[in-house]
Amino acid sequence: MSSVPCDLGAGTPGTGASRTDALFASALQRSHEPSPGQVRQAIAAAVAAYGGLGCAARVAQAFGEHPETAVTRMRWVRTMVARAAPAACLAA
Repeated sequence: MSSVPCDLGAGTPGTGASRTDALFASALQRSHEPSPGQVRQAIAAAVAAYGGLGCAARVAQAFGEHPETAVTRMRWVRTMVARAAPAACLAA
């Protein structure tokens, strides 16, 4: 059994949308080529800084102001969140 919790540090435990919003709101960039551990750290830091609703608000703002770049970032974020989730969480 894995000792890594399914909650990657954002919002409701196990909620992919809250993890995704948190990573989207974080300062982590594709050019950093982050590891799964760095993704989990960025998610936790964004939630600590902005809270779950604050992360969601930042996503909404980005899609309102720059939808063309927000779509690209969200696609990357979803991929990174899926890679950072422990296998046991994906099977649950």
